[in-house]
Amino acid sequence: MNAMTSRERLQTALKKGKPDRVPLLEFIVDSKVVHAAMPDCHDAADFMDRAGFDGVCCGAQFAKTHEFPDGRYIDEWGVTYLAGPEAVAHPLEGPIRTLAEAKSYTPPDPKASHRLKTLEELVHRYKGRRAICFHHRAAFMWSAYLMGMDNILADFLLEPEKVEIILDKVLNANIALVRRAIRMGAEIVTLGDDYAHNFGPMMSPKIFGHFLLPRLKKMIESIHEEGALCIKHSDGNIYPLLEMIVSAEPDGLNPIEPAAGMDLKTVRQKVGNRVCLVGNIDCSHLLPFGEQKQVRDAVLKAIKDAGGGGGFVLSSSNSIHSACRPENLMTMVRACHEFGAY
Repeated sequence: MNAMTSRERLQTALKKGKPDRVPLLEFIVDSKVVHAAMPDCHDAADFMDRAGFDGVCCGAQFAKTHEFPDGRYIDEWGVTYLAGPEAVAHPLEGPIRTLAEAKSYTPPDPKASHRLKTLEELVHRYKGRRAICFHHRAAFMWSAYLMGMDNILADFLLEPEKVEIILDKVLNANIALVRRAIRMGAEIVTLGDDYAHNFGPMMSPKIFGHFLLPRLKKMIESIHEEGALCIKHSDGNIYPLLEMIVSAEPDGLNPIEPAAGMDLKTVRQKVGNRVCLVGNIDCSHLLPFGEQKQVRDAVLKAIKDAGGGGGFVLSSSNSIHSACRPENLMTMVRACHEFGAY
């Protein structure tokens, strides 16, 4: 088979075809790992490009509107975060408590001029050479940030009207932003709403089917209408939701988290003929603490379990966070290139 471009390789796999080799993709690579692995890299996208990933990725920019001396800050969503060592900060509390607050809330403007600055830069630098990936969300996680996770889970039952109002406001803003991103040059959109923890979903399949599945479908339909592909991400054990998630027709499913009991071969058998699998090299223990031979073995196993016939993209089981060893990351990259040829 003739060598493909990175864009062709990734798009072929996401369309459940067989490219020249298994593609390699990460949505987030922590800056500390980037500079430890390649000290002269400009940024994470520069690392992805030079290391041989098949896509370069970024998200939207939401500015800090207020900063506190203790490291807390508030962003344009009105959510308070505590800055930490990771690229993604931890939310502490949101502004929505009452039905009246839900009705009066306005999400950040999806048309703001700074919202897609990083994406604009990536399109200029890499369009045509690497697939341009944009990671965003549909409705759930930002709604949970706005209301608080415990509150939104309780209010699915106690105050469903309030939840529906916020979910719709978040979804409409996110659809508008994703449409802009695709028109700017994004070719693949990853939806990063998490629905589960390590022991199972955070809500019942019935609740998921009523509140979240229709909105997920609407977002994926919007992505496809604009001509882009969609990867659905959810951490945790999603087996009870697996069929419903796949019914929303994402092109890819990520990350199939081994620490949560998700087995790549099993998922391949269940849904691998309907969706490209994107995963699942363990980043909770293996990439931070494992030996390089163990990483090579895990890559080879993943390719054997899910790569046969195409429809598979290799990635970590969440992201390359600050605790991942740079040498293990580079071993994962080299092993994918070595073992992934069809």
